[in-house]
Amino acid sequence: MDIKTNEKIRVRLESFNHELLNSSCRKLVTLLDTNTETKYSMVPLPTDKRIYCVLRSPHVNKDAREHFEVRVHKRILDIYYDSSVNMFDLLSKSDLPAGVLYRICLS
Repeated sequence: MDIKTNEKIRVRLESFNHELLNSSCRKLVTLLDTNTETKYSMVPLPTDKRIYCVLRSPHVNKDAREHFEVRVHKRILDIYYDSSVNMFDLLSKSDLPAGVLYRICLS
């Protein structure tokens, strides 16, 4: 049986916690596996790493500094689906955790 995929949705997922991001990706994939009229592809993007340098003491010891970093993990999920399926309702019912930012774009 040939699946006709007419439309494409791109879901971009971002999180500071990589385990939370992986679990939410697995949740979306299992949600898409229940629907037989969809195909998907997962693309991991490079991790953004921001390093902040802060003085330990503002008045003395100007050479003593601390470094802090923030890592942003990202994934892209491309979903190819038939136009008869209402994909926005399906994705809105996914109930992703609070630490995951997701953007849905039509392409």
